[in-house]
Amino acid sequence: MIRFESVTKRYPDGTTAVDDLSFEVGEGELVTLVGPSGCGKTTTMMMVNRLIDATAGRILVEGSDVAAVDPVRLRRRIGYVIQQTGLFPHRTVLDNTATVPVLTGWKKPRARERAAELLDLVGLDPAVYGDRYPDQLSGGQRQRVGVARALAADPPVLLMDEPFGAVDPVVREHLQNEFLRLQEAMHKTVLLVTHDIEEAIRLGDRIAVYGEGRIEQYDTPARVLGAPASPYVAGFVGSDRALKQLSVTGIDRAGLERPPFARLGEPAADAVARLRAENARWAVVLDEAGELHGWVGTEELAGAAGPVSGHARRMEAWVPVTGTLKQAFSEMLKHDAGWIAVLEGHRFLGVLTPTALHEALRRTIAPDERGAPRERDEVDSVPTR
Repeated sequence: MIRFESVTKRYPDGTTAVDDLSFEVGEGELVTLVGPSGCGKTTTMMMVNRLIDATAGRILVEGSDVAAVDPVRLRRRIGYVIQQTGLFPHRTVLDNTATVPVLTGWKKPRARERAAELLDLVGLDPAVYGDRYPDQLSGGQRQRVGVARALAADPPVLLMDEPFGAVDPVVREHLQNEFLRLQEAMHKTVLLVTHDIEEAIRLGDRIAVYGEGRIEQYDTPARVLGAPASPYVAGFVGSDRALKQLSVTGIDRAGLERPPFARLGEPAADAVARLRAENARWAVVLDEAGELHGWVGTEELAGAAGPVSGHARRMEAWVPVTGTLKQAFSEMLKHDAGWIAVLEGHRFLGVLTPTALHEALRRTIAPDERGAPRERDEVDSVPTR
């Protein structure tokens, strides 16, 4: 979708902002450009919509060289979101959002209808916010309007320059989550500039880590964290990159363990006899369909009457299989649990132990950075206190 071919930007005073840059962004891919101030990442992005023209090389969008396209027409089909949103203060939220469709020839009623749809999509009820002016909104709300305006004409490419940098950390995380939800639904091709490695990791399908005017590494977040291409990249992502990696490493079904279990409708006496034969102190409680209904201690069932269902406790420590190791680790700490249940919907898949979590992380780390293997955990501790 976007391709840079040996692109250089050199200013008349001899300053080289971008030097011989070549990389590609696939259709529907979200790529984050991250690096220190003055490294060329914003210049890179602004050359895509020709707010800055390249000195040498070519930039292609959907196969067309941007240098051969009228810059006004080019910008109207590329969404652009900046840190301060750039909303027109004298226009309502609805009219701000409808700006680009109107400029490209849409009839005003259709443009306003599209604007209302986009405001609703970014979580701003057009009936409530449509007639307000930018100075009547919070910073986070203005940023949402900026995103809605950039999407209004349904552009294939979206450029975002520090889009969440002007709001507080709580609002920033909420906006990031909302944008990821939008991206999952809309599959735009996105270049997003940030100086925050945490944001780059959280949002990017791939990350371009910049040095001075050059990309030092272009890879997935997991590879950038697990196998930095140079000491510079390792230093930039930080010495705690193994912890950061938890947030981009998914749960591996193959690494799950199967603990003892009892059936929901099984007589308590039968369950006790079987669990004692297995030397099990406790068991997860499942129904016939394999759905999780809690856990039960073996000694609690001793002498109990009726089925296991009457003695099951709620399982607090669990994560969906679509979650990350960071989510799993956080739940372990939150509930002081020795392991955590992994579910697909309500169906029980197994448990993730600290050792399994460690092994999953080790597989993504460069071989020369791996430590010695550790002994395997026994799934013996109770689920929660």
